[in-house]
Amino acid sequence: MVVRGSLILTAGFGEGHNTAARSLAAALTAGAPDQPVAVHDVFAEAYGARNEIARRLYLNAINRTPALWGLCFFLLDHTPLPQWHMPIYQRAARRLRELLDTMRPKVVISVYPGCGHLLDLVSRDRLCRPFKSFTVVTDSQSICTAWHTVRTDAFLVADETSARVLVDRGIPQSKVFSPGFPVSLAFEDLDSIRACQPAPGQLWKILYMVNSGEERARVVCRCLLQIPGAAVTVAVGKNEALGHKLKKDAGDRPLEIVGWAPNMPELMASHHVLVGKAGGATVHECLAAGTPIVLTRIVPGQEEGNARLVIDAGAGFYAPSAGTIKETISRLFEAGGSGWAQASASARNLGHPFAARDSARLILSNLTS
Repeated sequence: MVVRGSLILTAGFGEGHNTAARSLAAALTAGAPDQPVAVHDVFAEAYGARNEIARRLYLNAINRTPALWGLCFFLLDHTPLPQWHMPIYQRAARRLRELLDTMRPKVVISVYPGCGHLLDLVSRDRLCRPFKSFTVVTDSQSICTAWHTVRTDAFLVADETSARVLVDRGIPQSKVFSPGFPVSLAFEDLDSIRACQPAPGQLWKILYMVNSGEERARVVCRCLLQIPGAAVTVAVGKNEALGHKLKKDAGDRPLEIVGWAPNMPELMASHHVLVGKAGGATVHECLAAGTPIVLTRIVPGQEEGNARLVIDAGAGFYAPSAGTIKETISRLFEAGGSGWAQASASARNLGHPFAARDSARLILSNLTS
């Protein structure tokens, strides 16, 4: 029996790719329940433990040796390295061919640049593909050439500036769309819980998403707890031990610890400001929630454009040290929170809470054409 529908290709090298894949899958299913949607990480499926080692090496590089990663990004951006080394992934190529032969999708969507190049590898002998292909770019503005040196029918980007970047690089305007970064459908209906300026006696709410080592996290948390009139929530993921340390450090000051939080959209929207890194998913989720973001770290290369997007619009601020984080947030809350009100309005104006559904609408039009 021939199966038609959408095949979404992702990879675990940065959570933004998986966020976009999950959100798109949910929107496609909601838009066309009768059309199957499959999400696959063919690199993980093909290489298992070796892929996990490579993923951890990547995370260590961007977190511990950002200058080294900056050099790697430069090479990926200025050489044909992605195309050159793709033939070594023969096991992943076989896995992708198996998926294409089994599912026979009408649409293939890549949310990771390596997947686009792998798709080119397995279909390079076909002048006419039996499917339409979409490339969903999860980085803003500072877009590596690895994203667009692939054969694809359309590019979906996060914002108008990113669309202009691709057009300026020679991509036809007719192939570039800017529906926004695909965030969870939960971001579509947050008005009832969105944070507003506190009434007298109420507290400002700060959400800190830990993305650094334990000692730095403890220093940042201590500084956040010193901000007058503020309550702090810290998302520690699966690091329960860190949560216990932060609670002990806080003493009797208002601190809430959350672990792996499936309700992140609600958490973002119900807090006045988020403290975190400039990853694509985090930045665009904050914008979709209408929550200003204080950026503690910007990975060279792919995250620089995400940072520029929010900083230029006044919806985000760069504060690389614990002291500057405290100063930045304190200024936002001063004078009755006028600075926060402006930043929050900028975030709402820039956000695309319906981006996943808008992207799905573009894709589904190709399923019925």
